[in-house]
Amino acid sequence: MTHIAVVDYGMGNLRSVAKALEHVAPHAQVEVTGDPDRIRAAERVVFPGQGAMPDCMRELEQRKLRPALLEAARDKPFLGLCIGLQMLFESSEEGPTTGLAVLPGHVRRFPEGRMYAPGGERLKVPHMGWNQVVQTARHPLWKGIPDGARFYFVHSFYVEARESGAAVASSHYAFDFTCAVAYRNIFAVQFHPEKSALSGLTLLGNFVHWKP
Repeated sequence: MTHIAVVDYGMGNLRSVAKALEHVAPHAQVEVTGDPDRIRAAERVVFPGQGAMPDCMRELEQRKLRPALLEAARDKPFLGLCIGLQMLFESSEEGPTTGLAVLPGHVRRFPEGRMYAPGGERLKVPHMGWNQVVQTARHPLWKGIPDGARFYFVHSFYVEARESGAAVASSHYAFDFTCAVAYRNIFAVQFHPEKSALSGLTLLGNFVHWKP
């Protein structure tokens, strides 16, 4: 039985992520856990999160989860969701905050001076709601998901990846921004697949069977 750990550091609606994983992998053991040893024991790790990145990093450190997460990100199928994507990078303008530095790059705030639609109307931040995801590189986790499928977003920051070829999808909100990255055994997205209907469930199902 596949053991999937959903990392619990006190931030975000982890139960919705776990329920979605249980739906696509009914025979797997899906465990929401903040125990570093259970994360180390899992075959696959899902790293979700919601809220402010400084708060998330503080909770992660206080719960002594950093070493177990870094180990998982080195050698296990690893899926980052929303803040779980942003925390993989070196730093964020939110705070400013130092991240886990698993991937080179930085997290940027949507710039106030650029947040306009083509017609001139002001765009709200956070970016919230359904938006198209354009697949900019092939990846096993896109299997069965049409290019341009819509996913659900809630965020005020986006990542700028410096690893060549790491970006595998973009979305558009005032300008194009990276919304999915992949590197070796890591796949991470800015949107919420657990809230993204069939396309989101397909992505989670692909992760359960992914052999990087």
